[in-house]
Amino acid sequence: MKIGFIGLGKLGLPCAEVMAIQHSVTGYDIVPRVTENIEVVSSIQDAVEGRDIVFIAVPTPHDPAYDGSTPSEQLSPKDFDYTIVKECIAEANTYMNKDQLLVLISTVLPGTTRREFVPLITNTKFAYNPYLIAMGSVSWDMTNPEMVMIGTEDGSMTGDAELLISFYKTIMENDPRYVIGTWDECECIKVFYNTFISAKISIANMIQDVAEKQGNINADIVTNALAESKMRITGPQYMRAGMGDGGGCHPRDNIALRFMADKLDLGYDLFNSIMGSREVQAKNLADRLIKEAEGRPIVIHGKAYKPGVPFLDGSYSLLVGYYCEELGNKPHYVDPLTGDHYLPETVSVFLLAHSANTTYQYTGKPQSDSLYCEIPDGSVVVDPWRRYVNPECTVIHYGNTRSKNF
Repeated sequence: MKIGFIGLGKLGLPCAEVMAIQHSVTGYDIVPRVTENIEVVSSIQDAVEGRDIVFIAVPTPHDPAYDGSTPSEQLSPKDFDYTIVKECIAEANTYMNKDQLLVLISTVLPGTTRREFVPLITNTKFAYNPYLIAMGSVSWDMTNPEMVMIGTEDGSMTGDAELLISFYKTIMENDPRYVIGTWDECECIKVFYNTFISAKISIANMIQDVAEKQGNINADIVTNALAESKMRITGPQYMRAGMGDGGGCHPRDNIALRFMADKLDLGYDLFNSIMGSREVQAKNLADRLIKEAEGRPIVIHGKAYKPGVPFLDGSYSLLVGYYCEELGNKPHYVDPLTGDHYLPETVSVFLLAHSANTTYQYTGKPQSDSLYCEIPDGSVVVDPWRRYVNPECTVIHYGNTRSKNF
């Protein structure tokens, strides 16, 4: 098929490259991109004319203060900024016709498509089709999704939905379920999927906090038992206590849902509680680092929001570091992908923020947990993933307070 793709950013480009394996893809971005498989053009007009399906994958940004790398609970609820999406839709519509299908991938709050975008679409057909993808595994996520969401005006299986299903079957490695709903329902599925993950991680990390304060508890024993409880608790993924939820999607989606809760006058704000617990859990971890440091340097091993990517959006490492600095000990960071090459020469307190093995376990492709720097003998290592072993250091498996006598 002939595919147009608007938005070749850190998420859009890998998606377009996956499509280009089987289809002819013409792409456009305001920033020039270099790619071998996609014909990159200089205008939206060139990207959409003569295409069967045109995908739009441009940002719906939040104020940078709302990304989750610093406390946000105290900030007023705020919606995403839809300016870029509206500009791209309006321009694409100018050059498209009724034989083409315009598909929006970008994350938006429930009701936005019907209110903000559809009035701009007069010349072509339209579907809302958000993806469940994450940095570091975009290509795998796109071709192995849990589900594919396709939003139509009334939630019916239209010819446009059938066209998209036929298209996706040519690139999928698994056999996902296809969920057809209204535009509003698919908007809901996407943002609530993300906030379920945030809530799940917050609950798992709450067990970690209980273990630290109660004693005689290994959080992994508890979370493993819950992860295998599939009659009422859904699925084992994200059911391991460790670092908090991060990235460019989940924290900001929860913050945006705070805006929705207020706008719809729900009478409660669960999302504020989720973000609040995330922040307190980060402060608890910072408290432990400060206690162990006793004035010595604190080194946070992993600055990006997850291993294997250079992005700081919603970094839980930065949030923990924020509280460390607030408590009087500004941490150093070491992470080659963010350009932080601090080399500790003296005994320090380390937080092993990154665990590639844990983060990417769901892909079925095991990864090793390699260190970004040497850890001086005699240092204290706080490991919230409870995997690291080093007899030359004091290793604290944060969240495991079982007595060694048991």
